Amino acid sequence: MRIGELSRRTGVSERALRYYEEQGLLRPERRPSGYRVYRDADVPAVRRIRVLLAAGLGVAQIAQALPCMVDDDGLLAPTCPELVAALVEHRDRIGEAIDELEATRANLDAILAAEVPRLSP
Repeated sequence: MRIGELSRRTGVSERALRYYEEQGLLRPERRPSGYRVYRDADVPAVRRIRVLLAAGLGVAQIAQALPCMVDDDGLLAPTCPELVAALVEHRDRIGEAIDELEATRANLDAILAAEVPRLSP
């Protein structure tokens, strides 16, 4: 299938699909004309890429993770122990960032809740 069809089947823009190829996440066949030809297996591959992006992984991390991921009835599952450890670390970093943001929000809430002193004329 050509890039337009893959885009329609996955809901991902052609530009994003080209970027995934540039980053080594997809490897379409190239015709002598330069046209990309994708396989049916690229449809679920794009879905896996999108799930990992939504999980906060960067493209370089995804390139390392994809070979260690299996699609188990629509859910991705890591198969390599080192990937599990890396994902746990990533989750922990996200948790720390959430904690910091919640503390920041609490400080802002306290500022907003403070009464404004009235100035005497």
